[in-house]
Amino acid sequence: MAFKWKDEFNLNIEEIDKQHKKLMEIGKRAYDIAIIDDGYDRYDEIMEIIDELLEYTKYHFEYEEKMLKEYNYIHIHDQEEEHGFYIYKIKEISSREDIDENQSKVVLEVIDFLSEWISKHIMVADREYAVFLKRVVA
Repeated sequence: MAFKWKDEFNLNIEEIDKQHKKLMEIGKRAYDIAIIDDGYDRYDEIMEIIDELLEYTKYHFEYEEKMLKEYNYIHIHDQEEEHGFYIYKIKEISSREDIDENQSKVVLEVIDFLSEWISKHIMVADREYAVFLKRVVA
């Protein structure tokens, strides 16, 4: 996955789609590092991506949860649980002591993490609340 936005990712909730696109941009940067085979030390770039991913993920989840609470989304606790898991996973990656020695492996973990997030969370759980919101807001 080269982290290109596709129409199928759209939830048709402007702000959420914008935030998801930003997460895809972060994924694209990680992907770009993964395919470069120039032997350069990319530690600082990798850490910048991980740090940005963590901060932006927290922001995105807070925004999403606030919105869902506002509309009394019945599955809000499932969303919060998944969000907590994703935050935990990013923190787990960022706290690895071997990032510098295993840069390629860590970048691939970030890519795998984001790919899973897109396929399982955005395409399934987020799509469910998008359908719910269309019924409630319409």
